[in-house]
Amino acid sequence: MKHYLRNLTAKERNEATDRHLAFYLTFVAGAANAGGFMAVNQYTSHMSGIVSAIADNIVLWNIALVLAGLAALFSFVAGAATSAILINWGRRLELQAEYALPLLFEALLLICFAASGAFFHLRESLAVSTTVMLLCFIMGLQNAIITKLSGARIRTTHVTGLVTDAGIELGKLVYWNRDSARNSRLHVRADRQKLRLLTSLIGLFLVGGVCGALLFNNLGVSAALFLAAPLMLIAALPVIEDVQSALNR
Repeated sequence: MKHYLRNLTAKERNEATDRHLAFYLTFVAGAANAGGFMAVNQYTSHMSGIVSAIADNIVLWNIALVLAGLAALFSFVAGAATSAILINWGRRLELQAEYALPLLFEALLLICFAASGAFFHLRESLAVSTTVMLLCFIMGLQNAIITKLSGARIRTTHVTGLVTDAGIELGKLVYWNRDSARNSRLHVRADRQKLRLLTSLIGLFLVGGVCGALLFNNLGVSAALFLAAPLMLIAALPVIEDVQSALNR
């Protein structure tokens, strides 16, 4: 078990470890997205919707909502940028935890999200806006992690892209090839392994959403602790190795 958890965030990547880490992160993204909606009545992984809302509110001249949308968009971008900075910094220092560092940071941010409920009663509008920015930052951070380590082959928060890619492979799967084209460059072949991966990720985002909605509906934002704990477990092993290595120098 320890060896398996260690490999999930190892520097040396392979298709299996990328896939298994993506499965869990997709579940977390679905749960955090649905749970965030329960907490602040807004989905935070859907940048297309946020940008569209910004455009609508510009036309309606609703400056407050335009600024809120821009803040959410900036937070997502900042989260992705932070992930890239942490990974590249860890790579430059030759740390074992180059991929674990942003995961550990994500876990800490989820703990902050769990604690944010205590401030909702003080200034609700400010607390909600801050929480939306925090969740968007987390989504950007997480999506960049799996994008970096998989060479941009996998996304965990961008379901539109997953569904589009799945549709493309389904189109290839049902495409009728003429016998004369079987051995030519015109022969269409579906990537069945990719299709299985895509459908698994879409399903896990849905299952994560259901579980997140149930948890947050019953426990409130403190349910985020259930998402943070496994992330900390996954990230802890390589971080501990780097700390021990530094102490032994």
